[in-house]
Amino acid sequence: MAEDDPLREFDPFDIFDAEAARLDRFFAGLDDSGWLRPSHCTGWTVRDVLAHLAGEEMYNHAVLDGTVPELMSRMSAEGISGYEDFNEWCVRERRDLPVEDVLREWREKNGDTRRRMRELGPDAMLETMAGPYPNGHQTFHYDSEYATHADDVEAPVSEDEADDRTLWRTAVGRFALAESDSKVQVEQTADDVWVALDGVTATLSYPEFVAATVGRLPASHGLDPRLAGALRCLA
Repeated sequence: MAEDDPLREFDPFDIFDAEAARLDRFFAGLDDSGWLRPSHCTGWTVRDVLAHLAGEEMYNHAVLDGTVPELMSRMSAEGISGYEDFNEWCVRERRDLPVEDVLREWREKNGDTRRRMRELGPDAMLETMAGPYPNGHQTFHYDSEYATHADDVEAPVSEDEADDRTLWRTAVGRFALAESDSKVQVEQTADDVWVALDGVTATLSYPEFVAATVGRLPASHGLDPRLAGALRCLA
């Protein structure tokens, strides 16, 4: 990774393992009412979030297997166009299955995904829907996805890990904005993140910046909608 890469201090594979373990511990302790509780992902219960995670392993495995075109053909045959349709289809297909089966599916398939990505190493190239992409960077995107959904279902984060978790998520947000050639100016200091777009500026705490990049900053926050829209780059 380049010297100015904000991700250079972090191991994407260790983070992926940690976030998967967090979700697994949380899911393992749920009762029937816990599974049906609304998540912070609009329209989805906790169980729906699990179904989404299990279903998106089809894509993860297609990337690793080099079969993304075949998956896209299947999606087209199912009348699915785009990520949102795919996500809803994954959830819908698992709503009538026993939750234990969905949990087992996710554990097995995600465990395989994490093992294979670690074995490949950060510099291996994957064939994604967006074209060739480095395995390490792809893993960081999965890290963000898992951390976001862990927060959506309110999986516990200990005080000991909270600060480091926020640091890597801030780094992933900065990386994703730069990767997408966002016009937002971002300056990270020791205490906060300054952002600017077309003369509009704001100073956000690290957690607020992370929430903005994954589309979870509440409307009540008061961030200018232009900045809020431009900062959303990971969801």
